[in-house]
Amino acid sequence: MKILLLSCKTGGGHDAAANALKEQFEKMGHEAFVFDYLTLAGEKVAKRVANVYVKTVQKMPSAFGCAYNVGMFISKRTKKSPVYLVNQKMDKYLEPYLEEHPYDAIVMTHLYPAETLTSMRRKEGAKLPPIFGVLTDYTLTPFWEETECDEYIIPHKDLMDECVRRGLPKEKLHPFGIPFSPKILAPYSQLEAKKLLNLDENKKVILLIGGSMGAGKLVALTKSFSKEERINDFQVIVICGNNEKIYNKLVKKYKDNHAFVIMGHTNQMPILMKASDIVYTKPGGLTSTETVASRKPMIITYPIPGCENANRDFFVSHNMALSANTPDELVKVGIDLLDDDRKIEAIKDSQRINIDENATVNIANFILNYLEK
Repeated sequence: MKILLLSCKTGGGHDAAANALKEQFEKMGHEAFVFDYLTLAGEKVAKRVANVYVKTVQKMPSAFGCAYNVGMFISKRTKKSPVYLVNQKMDKYLEPYLEEHPYDAIVMTHLYPAETLTSMRRKEGAKLPPIFGVLTDYTLTPFWEETECDEYIIPHKDLMDECVRRGLPKEKLHPFGIPFSPKILAPYSQLEAKKLLNLDENKKVILLIGGSMGAGKLVALTKSFSKEERINDFQVIVICGNNEKIYNKLVKKYKDNHAFVIMGHTNQMPILMKASDIVYTKPGGLTSTETVASRKPMIITYPIPGCENANRDFFVSHNMALSANTPDELVKVGIDLLDDDRKIEAIKDSQRINIDENATVNIANFILNYLEK
């Protein structure tokens, strides 16, 4: 089989989910290709869209939240939103590409290409392979109900009612989870991971993750940890992602403080996750899923307003994570949890029940079985 995976670089999760499926399809002997479909309109267009998203999230998160809420309002009242009409224009690029490069299936981990393919599908005489929508947040984000995919992969069975209420056909919903790379489940013991990272084997490791954009108020959270009386009992690793401004600021302030390790973008996340005793992260769909699949106690920090609020509520309500309102409270919640083995085990039990570590394999198998019918 030859499978196309379409994404868009508005945050790192969509690409990560697509690449996880690519990796799995190839492991199963099939061809798979991932790309940002906006590049068909030119690299400048793709970069402009990505930059607008990243800058809005980093500098004006409240504006992003307002836009999300407006989108939700519109989404509930129309089947052809402005988002649909904009993405409809991409069919003049995607249609000739697919004619020149035929595929057996198209999988979308982002709304935008799903909107474009829906527009193409509605044309008389349209010939498209089966198309699959893969949701990467623990809610139905605005405008997915405008799409017409053959099947939808959703993150959890408890989202079925929301998806149906908003307009997706129940028979097309499959709660396999969010795809993630099995690399995150690194085959190391915690002790081996600590040695690989040159960490003190006798100290508990606290991992602070800001996502691909370094969001989540890392500066304030790191400052609160620095004031903690027991800070020397821990090693705090701070991941700033691609946010160089935050990285430089934290390195300058904590370079001589041996309790902290400040990192920018890293490919060592599987080992870092394995070495950690607790993980602080903003509730991006992919990062949260990877953390829970790793069976690590999770403290949710500051969500980007919009779908990440729903992600936070989902994980907390299913007893897979804890959260708090201020940096000092977040630090206290996490350190108290590290002292409570019984509560940690209860969280891990909930994680095992709700997040399947085989989600990526199950999704790939479902798609391939569908194509073989």
